[in-house]
Amino acid sequence: MITLDLAFSPAAADLLDAADDASTRSRLQQARDWECDLSAWIEDLRQGRDHPCPEAVRTCESVSLGVSMLDDASVAELNLRWRQKPMPTDVLSFAALESEMPMAAGQELELGDIVVSVPTARRQALEQAHGLDRELRWLISHGLLHLLGWDHPDEDSLAAMLQKQEHLLGMGGNVRSLVEINCESADEVTAEP
Repeated sequence: MITLDLAFSPAAADLLDAADDASTRSRLQQARDWECDLSAWIEDLRQGRDHPCPEAVRTCESVSLGVSMLDDASVAELNLRWRQKPMPTDVLSFAALESEMPMAAGQELELGDIVVSVPTARRQALEQAHGLDRELRWLISHGLLHLLGWDHPDEDSLAAMLQKQEHLLGMGGNVRSLVEINCESADEVTAEP
């Protein structure tokens, strides 16, 4: 089993809602739930040979990545700086992997960072009539796939990516039964009923 070093930046207090259940509050404020999910997801992706996964990830002993829970303004600023889009989005991924990066024995592999806009995730969860916990897991799984080189420039690659996200969420019992995606860019996914 792979070792995960997770740098987690929790949601600020003003991003929490009194209606959030304990599981959702934990996802917004604690690294432990993400460590469990991400470790399982990365291990599953490393073992599967039917989908893209960088060889460095398949063979390394440990990985590190960052997950940040931010507000719309902070995500909009990042989106403008890195994608020239002056608006918030649900998730951004900043991959650190280079395709042919050499690995020394025992070296920790840096995957990159995933940034989620909590207010946007909250709105999308309401639109989809499911909980924020589920939406956060959906967005983080999407960001992780981007860190590992997945992209969706066309309908077929988008469908494959969404199917893999369903699989990853299903590992925890949260499989989406219907997925139709209106995806504007490689870093943004909005599920529609």
